[in-house]
Amino acid sequence: MTAASTHPVSERATDTRSRILHAALSEFASHGLAGARTDRIAQAAGVNKALLYYYFESKENLYLAALEMISAKIRDRTMAVFLRECSPGERMLRSALEHFDRILTQHEFQGLMQQEMIRLHKGESSALEVLVRRIFAPAMTMYQSMAREGIESGELIQADWLQIHLASLGANVFYFLSAPVWRILNSTEPFAPDALAQRRTALVEFLGQAIFTDRERGAALAAQVLAETPMPEVNADRLMFGRNDNERTK
Repeated sequence: MTAASTHPVSERATDTRSRILHAALSEFASHGLAGARTDRIAQAAGVNKALLYYYFESKENLYLAALEMISAKIRDRTMAVFLRECSPGERMLRSALEHFDRILTQHEFQGLMQQEMIRLHKGESSALEVLVRRIFAPAMTMYQSMAREGIESGELIQADWLQIHLASLGANVFYFLSAPVWRILNSTEPFAPDALAQRRTALVEFLGQAIFTDRERGAALAAQVLAETPMPEVNADRLMFGRNDNERTK
C-alpha cells in the first residue's frame, strides 16, 4: 500500500481520535471520572463505543488523554503571554487578564480542576500531578522570572514576587468562587455580562496602579492592554457556579 493511499486513513483516524477526546473532555468535566459514561462519549463523538477502547483501552486512559490535551492547550495559551515582546509589567497585566478570561471561557478545564481537587481532598487517586507538571510548574517558573525582572529593572515595586502573583490571580479565583455570597450581599448577578466586564476592567486598572513604580505609566499600560484585548464571548449558562441544577435550567 502506498503512502498516498494510507494518508486518508491516517487523517480519518486522527479526526476520529480528536472527536472522541473532545466529547470525552465535555463528559468528564461535567460528570467526573466516576460519573462519566462511555456510551454518552461515543454518542457525542458519533462513533461506535468499541472505538473508545480501540484508541484508549480504558475509560481511565481516555480521561488522562483528555486531561493532557486540555492541559497542553492551557499551557500554550499561558506561555504565549509570558513570551510576548513587551516589558515585564505589561506581561503581568496581560497574564492576569488571560487568567480571568480563561475562567470565563475554558469551562472544561475549570471543571476538571474542580473534579481533581475533590478527588485529592477525598484521598482518591488524582491526576492533579499531570496538571501541575504540564501547566503550573513551568508557568510558575516563568512568572517568577518575569516578576523579578520587572522588580530589578525598577518597573515594578519592591515586593515579594509570590505576593504579586497571589494578588494578581488570587483575586480572580476569589471572585468566581464567592459568587453565591455576592448574590446574597448585593442582590445582583455577579456573572451578568456587565458585571463581568466591570470586574475584568477593574482587575487590570488596579494592577496598573498597584504594582508599577510609575503609576501613570501603569495606568496607561492598563488602558492599552484592555483596549487590545476585547472581552471574550461568555456563555452565561456555563458560569452559573453556586446554583443548583433547577436554577441553571431557568
